[in-house]
Amino acid sequence: MSAEAANERAPRRRRGRRIDLRRLGRAALGGSGARDRLPDAIEHVAKVHRAHHPGADLDLLRRAYVFAETSHRGQTRKSGGPFITHPLAVTLILAELGAETTTLTASLLHDTVEDTEVTLDQVGREFGAEVRFLVDGVTKLEKVDYGAAAEPETFRKMLVATGNDVRVMSIKLADRLHNMRTLGVMRPEKQARIAKVTRDVLIPLAERLGVQVLKAELEDLVFAILHPEEYARTRDVVRAHAGRPDPLQGTAARVRAVLREAGVGAEVLVRPRHFVSVHRVRLKRGEVTGSDLGRLLVLVAEDADCYAVLGELHTCFTPFISEFKDFIAVPKFNLYQSLHTAIAGEGGEVAEVIVRTHQMHRVAEAGVIALGNPYAAAEPPDAGEEERDPTRPGWLSRLLEWQRAAPDPDTFWTSLRDELAQDREITVFRADGGTVGLPAGSSCVDAAYAQYGQGGHSCIGARVNGRLVTLSTVLRDGDTLHLLMSPDTASGPSPDWLGHARTPAARIAIGRWLATHPAPEPAARAAEDRPPAARAAPRPPVPVSRTPVAVVCDEEGLAAAHVRLAGCCTPVPPDEVTGFAVRGHAVTVHRAECPVVARMDAAGRRRTRVHWRDPAGPGSGDCRVTLRAESFSRPHLLADLTEVIAAQGAAVVSAAVEPPHEQRVRHTYTLQLPDAAHLPELMRAMRRVPGVYDVGRAGRPAAASL
Repeated sequence: MSAEAANERAPRRRRGRRIDLRRLGRAALGGSGARDRLPDAIEHVAKVHRAHHPGADLDLLRRAYVFAETSHRGQTRKSGGPFITHPLAVTLILAELGAETTTLTASLLHDTVEDTEVTLDQVGREFGAEVRFLVDGVTKLEKVDYGAAAEPETFRKMLVATGNDVRVMSIKLADRLHNMRTLGVMRPEKQARIAKVTRDVLIPLAERLGVQVLKAELEDLVFAILHPEEYARTRDVVRAHAGRPDPLQGTAARVRAVLREAGVGAEVLVRPRHFVSVHRVRLKRGEVTGSDLGRLLVLVAEDADCYAVLGELHTCFTPFISEFKDFIAVPKFNLYQSLHTAIAGEGGEVAEVIVRTHQMHRVAEAGVIALGNPYAAAEPPDAGEEERDPTRPGWLSRLLEWQRAAPDPDTFWTSLRDELAQDREITVFRADGGTVGLPAGSSCVDAAYAQYGQGGHSCIGARVNGRLVTLSTVLRDGDTLHLLMSPDTASGPSPDWLGHARTPAARIAIGRWLATHPAPEPAARAAEDRPPAARAAPRPPVPVSRTPVAVVCDEEGLAAAHVRLAGCCTPVPPDEVTGFAVRGHAVTVHRAECPVVARMDAAGRRRTRVHWRDPAGPGSGDCRVTLRAESFSRPHLLADLTEVIAAQGAAVVSAAVEPPHEQRVRHTYTLQLPDAAHLPELMRAMRRVPGVYDVGRAGRPAAASL
């Protein structure tokens, strides 16, 4: 189904708007009129504009229209009408949404530089730097200069301009809406191509900027072109209910009566759903009732009135609590604020209700356009409050950040679509008190690059809500995040991180680092990861004593040569120890908490009392101990740990490394110490190695030795 056919079946409100545009087109054919009089073609635009901005400078609009009409004179659209009808229609769309005069002026002129001999300098001289910037922002790049990259690079240019002035994207969205309304004159394949770009890029941008009126109509137009059969089914569902009584009207009357009796001043309306919304309800519920074709909209004066309405609804009707959402206390990332709930109608059907103030309604419909000129009285946000700045929302800041790292147009285009396909945003609280805005489904890897940019390469771990987690952990709205960073600036991400990253900023940064830091050859990597015992040692190892003279057996009078430390738990002073007689008239000494002790007790083996001769003094002598280091996987970790061990005067007897699991790795070392008193300091030194989060005594050596 063509866009033109979709418009013919569009709601009455939209058809009325098309009639206005036809009248404007006829007026445009009559010329620009007298020099000082407002041209007929711009009269309706001016009337709509004055309704939102009573003190608007209409002379500026008159001059802009005359300039545009003169520049485009003789040009026609593919439909055969005069070209000037297009900028007029775009300007009317923006005027109806409450755009201020500068936006409307730039809208009238938005195609002059692209399609006529007019230059940006001329626009600047006639209408000022602000209008010049807006016109430049929506002007396409030439295919003759950029080839196949013209479209993605045009969007990149437009987004960068939007980062400086969100009104650029407002004009582009209105421009695309009018082009989609008149797309029926294009070839089907071109209709489909334009509709796909609208679906993948423009509609998500309209959602993020909060311009729901444009988003809803764009969705219906795209739906009709790309899914004509589903569109026809949905249209038939709507038509089937058109001749029946509307159950929502009855529910609306009851709500009005309840609020009137409670003394709450409110306007209660029935808001029809657009076709795509009806289609989604049909997919979700299988069958569509009359109540599913619309929602109740309750408009009040003050924020407090919203909650008063909610109280009456939940008291006087049966509420569906699972449908309640408070977007006033916690606004959406696109400025949207409302209370959402649902109540049971007279027949038991579900009636969805939206409650908001009149100002919230204007913003919900028009988003950033409803702000007028957001820069006229905007104050710079405080440090860490960029998310609250309506002229530079967090998603736009992230997009502008990663696009600089994507010089390749294809990478940019693919990443842009991926970013915009993420339909919800979460807020994560940083350990330093700031916040990070991320798309839903983002992991700790995404947060690291969102917070530190390229510095995210040095992230080695994270704590979420106080608990140690893997970097692949998916974050939830409201989580508190503490990223653990390595001081080693040479460290970098592993290839596994690409599987954990959802945001383009993270994926691009990781991909670039991996491309410039290829993995070492297997032989080189094996040599690097071998334990020091298998490589040249910086100094001779300490001799190993199998018969510790520091342990004394309290029974049988055994010689020191017959008292041995157990290899499973390697006790050292001042561990609490116990012994068991073994074959050969010897005693094996275990730490009291060693698991082997419990098994020996269960088997009925009798313990032998043993003790350290002088656990605190220098006579404790050299000893062997097994330590286990829990850490995050990163390059050179084994080398760093063994270097610290050697610096503490200990020798590595053996080392074992278990395969990494979810970015974590366990190292087990059996060490020979010159004095057991050095053990606490050795363990503290090992914990200070970047990436290591715990060091403890091992109950038993790891199975896989290097």
